[in-house]
Amino acid sequence: MNNKVNKLINMKTFSKSLLALTTITLSAQMLAAPVSAAPRSVDNGTSNSYNMNAAATAAQIATIQSSVNMRDAASTSGQVIRKLAQGEAVSILEKTNANWYKVRDSQGNVGFVSANSSYIKVNGASNPSTGSSNSINANNSNKEDKQPISSSVEDVIKTGMSYLGTPYEFGSNRSNTQTFDCSDFVRHIFKQSAGITLPADSRQQGTYVKDKGTAKNSISQLKRGDLMFFMSYKGSKASSYAGVNKNTERITHVGVYLGNGQVMHTYSVDSGGVRVDTITGKAWEHRFLFGGSVL
Repeated sequence: MNNKVNKLINMKTFSKSLLALTTITLSAQMLAAPVSAAPRSVDNGTSNSYNMNAAATAAQIATIQSSVNMRDAASTSGQVIRKLAQGEAVSILEKTNANWYKVRDSQGNVGFVSANSSYIKVNGASNPSTGSSNSINANNSNKEDKQPISSSVEDVIKTGMSYLGTPYEFGSNRSNTQTFDCSDFVRHIFKQSAGITLPADSRQQGTYVKDKGTAKNSISQLKRGDLMFFMSYKGSKASSYAGVNKNTERITHVGVYLGNGQVMHTYSVDSGGVRVDTITGKAWEHRFLFGGSVL
């Protein structure tokens, strides 16, 4: 009898021990599982977020419209990293301001380029992993592509107007704004307001416009903000210029067209420096050779 009781007690004790051991084992496995699984879950989440952000960063792609410098700062005084070639694709990282984009080129270089649409065109946003387009971003990019033209024109003209009355000096110092000659004035206001560095003299500026393919031979074809190029004075009447071959005449003067038959320029000490003149029916109209946009 005692042996049977002892056996029953031992069996119960063993069963309790076995149950306890099983519980401990299962608990340990359950506790261990989240520890090993958690890093995978966190890593996946982090990885997915990173990839999405990377895709968003690279979403806006732009094409270089004409050769332009990539600089290490959003300024024409920034050091040139390299010259981007026409047709080259870059990623837009941010629009730093109205005049500059921060971009990454195909070589991995990061720098700043002019936001002017004559140099760069934003193609619209897309997801690199799927190639699907984002219509909202694409519409925004189209607005950005068009906006810099008109805004830059007004910025240039506003800057020019701020120098009204600045004295004229032939061969003026290009490093200050105390005086201007015609080409120095034009060069300065485009550089200051639009980040575009034009050649130093009017003839080279004329070549610059022709090389861009924007030259127009009629004043009626010009737009506000276009450059205007003139020949030497030959008289105040149209008859004084009869028979003149304007294709071979030398450029002697440059100004900025304001529209409505007006030009902003500077041309002599006696004229009072930077000023606005009406050209319609004046010698300026007869002297006009061609004009065109640099934006």
